[in-house]
Amino acid sequence: MRVLAAMSGGVDSAVAAARLVEAGHDVTGVHLALSSNPQSFRSGARGCCTIEDSRDARRAADVLGIPFYVWDLAERFRADVVEDFVAEYAAGRTPNPCLRCNEKIKFAAVLDRALALGFDAVGTGHYARVVDGPGGRELHRAIDPAKDQSYVLGVLTERQLAHAIFPLGDTVKTGVRDEAARRGLAVARKPDSHDICFIADGDTAGFLRGQLGDAPGEVVDVDGAVVGSHEGTYGYTIGQRKGLRIGHPAPDGKPRYVLDISPVDRRVTVGPREALAVGALTGVSPRWCGPAPAGELRCEAQFRAHGEPVAATVTVSGDSSALKVRFNRPQEGVAPGQAVVLYDDTRVVGSATIDATRPAVASPAGDRLVGQRVT
Repeated sequence: MRVLAAMSGGVDSAVAAARLVEAGHDVTGVHLALSSNPQSFRSGARGCCTIEDSRDARRAADVLGIPFYVWDLAERFRADVVEDFVAEYAAGRTPNPCLRCNEKIKFAAVLDRALALGFDAVGTGHYARVVDGPGGRELHRAIDPAKDQSYVLGVLTERQLAHAIFPLGDTVKTGVRDEAARRGLAVARKPDSHDICFIADGDTAGFLRGQLGDAPGEVVDVDGAVVGSHEGTYGYTIGQRKGLRIGHPAPDGKPRYVLDISPVDRRVTVGPREALAVGALTGVSPRWCGPAPAGELRCEAQFRAHGEPVAATVTVSGDSSALKVRFNRPQEGVAPGQAVVLYDDTRVVGSATIDATRPAVASPAGDRLVGQRVT
């Protein structure tokens, strides 16, 4: 097959490309330039998409003896990922930009261009597996649970999975680094990137403040009493405990957590941990890694990239535009804007964007309802 290997400049994508070559595919490497003003160098594990990363990807391609190109997708990335990220926080939600990048950039813009150029598939260094199932191609968790990235790939459709290859899905991370060293790839000991790639210093609140400006408001308790102040609701997320800027402790002396975020009246509501318990959620814009399930689905749901999956029952709306997830036991830290990814054992069934949550018990904050998601 003719395979386009996405090469970020890190060890995972370099080894993935090497395995594609070794498997006999006709491989071409491509580095995605996602920043219109990239930094020269990374700072440890901060960020990515720097000039240094581009050069590391090119050197790896040279070692493998494959053609290499740089595709400038900075404008598309800003519109589909960065601006979406800012808009979601401005609306009081907590987005995951990695899912949006996979949906809009790597497996939409890149895959579409690759197919138009005559490639058969796109290969990446994600830790996940694509296997042939009885109904077609299926997305499954990686063998290494500590590195599994199926959550951020839960937005892929059946068509996209048919043209996706993840060569690292059956490998543990330590094995990949050792393999890179054996292959003579200079990125063998390069640190992984752990932060949002377009916020290299890791200061998300500072980045959002630069985009949205100061929008001071009140921090209140569940009775509406003012207990503090803030510079912008975008600096908070449901379940947050630290950095609340509360002037005095709760009457019972226990920590308080963010229960609700209301950008319209610039108000952040805080309260006891037990008020975080969520029994159900509503998801919108579902995407299925295969046919949409009919009727009620018993599965596992995961709402954080490295969170524990929990047993749940899912009901899809009649027009398939939304779904309801009911947890078998209450969950904490579920925030509108996050993705909920559904699993049948190791197989990814699909995903949706969390639009609203329903407390497991009656709460003075009420249902955490939000408006239509910005697209």
